[in-house]
Amino acid sequence: MEDSKRMPDNEKQVTWGGRFGSKPDDLMQVFGESISFDRRLAPYDLQGSLGHAGMLAEVGLLTPEEFEEIKNGITELSEEIASDEFQWKLELEDVHMNLEQALRAKTEAADKLHAGRSRNDQVATDMRLFFKDACQQLRTALEGAMGALLKLARNHALLPIPGYTHLQRAQPVTVGHHLLAHIEALGRDHERFSTVAEHANVCPLGSGALAGSTLPLDREHVAKALGFVDDQGLPRLTPNGMDAVADRDVFVEFASACATCSLHLSRLSEDVILWNSSEFGYIDLPDSFTTGSSLMPQKKNPDSFELVRGKTCRILGNLNNLLVTIKGLPLTYNRDLQEDKPPVFDSFDELSLCLAVVAGALKDSSFNEEACRDAASDPLLLATDLADYLVERGVPFRKAHHVVGELVSLSESKKATLPDLTDQEVQAVCPQLEPDWREVFDLERAFAKREKPGMPGPGQIEGRIRYWESLLD
Repeated sequence: MEDSKRMPDNEKQVTWGGRFGSKPDDLMQVFGESISFDRRLAPYDLQGSLGHAGMLAEVGLLTPEEFEEIKNGITELSEEIASDEFQWKLELEDVHMNLEQALRAKTEAADKLHAGRSRNDQVATDMRLFFKDACQQLRTALEGAMGALLKLARNHALLPIPGYTHLQRAQPVTVGHHLLAHIEALGRDHERFSTVAEHANVCPLGSGALAGSTLPLDREHVAKALGFVDDQGLPRLTPNGMDAVADRDVFVEFASACATCSLHLSRLSEDVILWNSSEFGYIDLPDSFTTGSSLMPQKKNPDSFELVRGKTCRILGNLNNLLVTIKGLPLTYNRDLQEDKPPVFDSFDELSLCLAVVAGALKDSSFNEEACRDAASDPLLLATDLADYLVERGVPFRKAHHVVGELVSLSESKKATLPDLTDQEVQAVCPQLEPDWREVFDLERAFAKREKPGMPGPGQIEGRIRYWESLLD
């Protein structure tokens, strides 16, 4: 293209227009923008810019006066964004260039700010700051959900309830024991987000596009300024610039942690939905977290937990989205990676909502003690205990299992419960069944014999409730 036909400088794309003779097509501007979703990174981008500017001033690439102008400009921009007064521009592509141009309007010193950095290491830094913050927020939300579960577990610690396998009544447990199982799972999620935050706590700024810079940058200074430090306050830096800008491990780990947590919430929701049904009737949910029917006036539906269960699919899909996006990319940065943020943001937003809803719904829920006790009083739930009774009297477990199976079949043929069988009837099947065999069907006795770690004995449940109370307090 002849020089006379080249686009005037004031019409060029401000980020990289010097190389190009025409501005981007309007369709390309719409297709390539990321400001619609990465604008939420603005606080982290400004934080990173302030840390970078402080370092540039420290090494003499900014004067003290220029640094103060930049600092004041960043403060003003932070206030504009916080008050939703900032005007985002689609043609500037992303959050970085929107903020840089806005800062340039406040001070000419902004033209010096991008020295020694690229949008590649800039966005990598922004996202690591986001992950550290997001993980802390999710840990707090998890503590809220766990606290609601723990309160219910404390209030109904020893209330008997059937435990299920294959959705068939299996053995008696207690409400406390069952809810503690969900707390244990959410506790692992809490640890998982701590691990993700630790992995995010490494500063990539200073990597540039992939090979750093010839400028006298002080990466340690930036890392300290942005809080990328270890327990001793020492800076933590990415050791390889190519890996620093291409690495999306933390993205995957975060999305995976969100997906795993959503699975746990989905399983909890399934339990609550079943327990809330007329067929079970174990739990009553508050009106504020249920809905009615447009046709059937008697309905009270557990929509809150059904939606939590449904949103799990979305969060799982976000993880798969990330994995497929990253799978075939060469080092280092590729524009495909622009698409790594929407699934991460969506998983964070949806999981945060799910945790808040679970906490809110469980906080005012209560268990129907009569229904729970009635369901747990079925003697068949203690059939395994009867087999254990025989094992303690020298009968091999497989034989004991067979014997109890015969007795169950006999009771069903007589339309009676196991304890209703006569001594003569049971001894005809197995002579080792002594007159005290019916004591097996005493629920309190059954729980009292389960005082080993992990079992639903009263002491074990109390100990585990206290453990979680101490952590959550």
